[in-house]
Amino acid sequence: MSTLAKWVPAVLALVLVASPGIWRISRNTITIAHEGGHALIALLTGRRLEGIKLNADTSGVTVSRGKPTGIAVVLMYFAGYVTPSLLGLAAAVLVTTDNVRPLLWATVVLLAAMLIMIRNVFGVLSVVATGTIMFVVSWYAAAEWQAAFALFVTWFLLLGGVRPVGELQGRRLRGRAPNSDADMLARITRVPGLLWVVLFAVVTVGCLLLGGRMLLPL
Repeated sequence: MSTLAKWVPAVLALVLVASPGIWRISRNTITIAHEGGHALIALLTGRRLEGIKLNADTSGVTVSRGKPTGIAVVLMYFAGYVTPSLLGLAAAVLVTTDNVRPLLWATVVLLAAMLIMIRNVFGVLSVVATGTIMFVVSWYAAAEWQAAFALFVTWFLLLGGVRPVGELQGRRLRGRAPNSDADMLARITRVPGLLWVVLFAVVTVGCLLLGGRMLLPL
C-alpha cells in the first residue's frame, strides 16, 4: 500500500471525529463499542447481563445484575470509555500483521453476539447497519479496499475513543453528568471522579499514540 493510501483512511477518520455535525452521527459507532465493553466485562466477571440500549442521541446504557460494589462492578464501569481505544489498538496490531480479513470477520461476529442483547429498535438498527457494512466489505471488496477500510476503522476507533473522554469532563463541569461512569466509580471506590476521567484519558491517548506509531507510514 502506498504512503498516500495509508494517509487517506487516517484523514477521513479524523474528519469524522473532528467535525461536530458528522460526529453526532459517527459517534454511534463508538457508543456501540463503549456499551459492548460494559457488557463483555459484566459477563466475564459473572454478572447477569440483562440488556443494552443504544439511543439516537449517541448515549447508551447496559443493565446488569450483581453486587453493587467490588472489583467486578469497578471493571465494568471502567471498561466503557476505554474499550473503543483498546479495540483500535488491537485492530492496529492485526492490520500491521496483514490480518485484515480476520479483523473484519471478528468485528462481524462481535456485533452479531451483541445484537442478541440489544433491547431497543434504534440499537438494533445501529448494530445491524454497522455489521452489514463490515460483512459486505469483508465478503465482496477487493483486498486493497479491505485493507483501506480496515485502516479507516482502526483510525476511527483510536481517534474516536479519545474525544468522548473530553466530552465527559465537559458535561461533568457543567453538572450534566451526575451518573456518568466516572461518577459511579467515584461513589463505589471513593476515588474522585476527576481521577477516573484522567485514567480514561491516559488509556485512550496511550492507545492512540501506540496505535498511531504502528500505523503511520515512516
